[in-house]
Amino acid sequence: MNAPAVSDVHNHALKARAAWISIASNATLIVFKLIVGVISGSIGIISEALHSGSDLVASIIALVSVRAAAKPADPSHRYGHEKVENISGVIEGLLIIVAAIVIVYEAAQKIVHGPHIEHIELGVGVMLVSAGANLLVSRKFLSPAARRTDSAALEADAAHLLTDVYTSAGIATGLVLVRITGWEYFDPILAIAVAMLIVWTGWRLVSRSARVLLDEALPDDELELIGEKVAEHRGELIIGFHRLRSRKAGSKRLIDLHITVPDDMTVAEAHAVAEHIMADIAELLPNSEALVHVEPRSHDPESD
Repeated sequence: MNAPAVSDVHNHALKARAAWISIASNATLIVFKLIVGVISGSIGIISEALHSGSDLVASIIALVSVRAAAKPADPSHRYGHEKVENISGVIEGLLIIVAAIVIVYEAAQKIVHGPHIEHIELGVGVMLVSAGANLLVSRKFLSPAARRTDSAALEADAAHLLTDVYTSAGIATGLVLVRITGWEYFDPILAIAVAMLIVWTGWRLVSRSARVLLDEALPDDELELIGEKVAEHRGELIIGFHRLRSRKAGSKRLIDLHITVPDDMTVAEAHAVAEHIMADIAELLPNSEALVHVEPRSHDPESD
């Protein structure tokens, strides 16, 4: 089993650059969607402009959060500021859900009062351009940067934009159906369907980030890696280990465990063993910080 492939956990410039690209892309798309939405009268396109507005706010939040997370630990935040990124993920998820509620409301109004759509070809064009632009920014810039830096904020922003790809394609499909059939209700109906997809994505982002904020343990495969690494020292340096605990804050992994050593081992020797194991874990997992508590064999006879 291999350690997670994260190569640039401290590359804050890479995080900021990806966030700025997302901001520029979303700001441009909002302008185009609003203009075409007003011209065509399509609630689907206007709802997509609102969705891009939430994307823009989310991208700005992502930029602010990655900058805040880069700040070193201080007297008030001894564990650092990395959880700001996870807070950003929760906010982005909630923004997505709010945007979906607005879309459903506007679409319902159109269904009640009757939609009227013009310049359908223009609307289809802007939706396809939007889908292409968001796919490019999400897959080419945000997702690679999120993987390389293990950034929760950029991961949320990438997921946010990828949702836009599907929603833009859905709105374009609705407009094409309106053109083919002449039944304009396809536009608000598909807008509602798109909103349901948006709610699901928002909920996933909120849930994923909230689990980190609630100190959920590291994934089982990472815990297994830690256990295997510590177990390598059995016999030669330690008798065993137990009480392995872990959590995550942003991209930082926080681990603590107890090791059992022979009763005749000196304090200096036990300290050196603990330092050695902490260094091994730090090398095994990117951006991790381990704390090892030493116990004599006679004090705690039960160990892994």
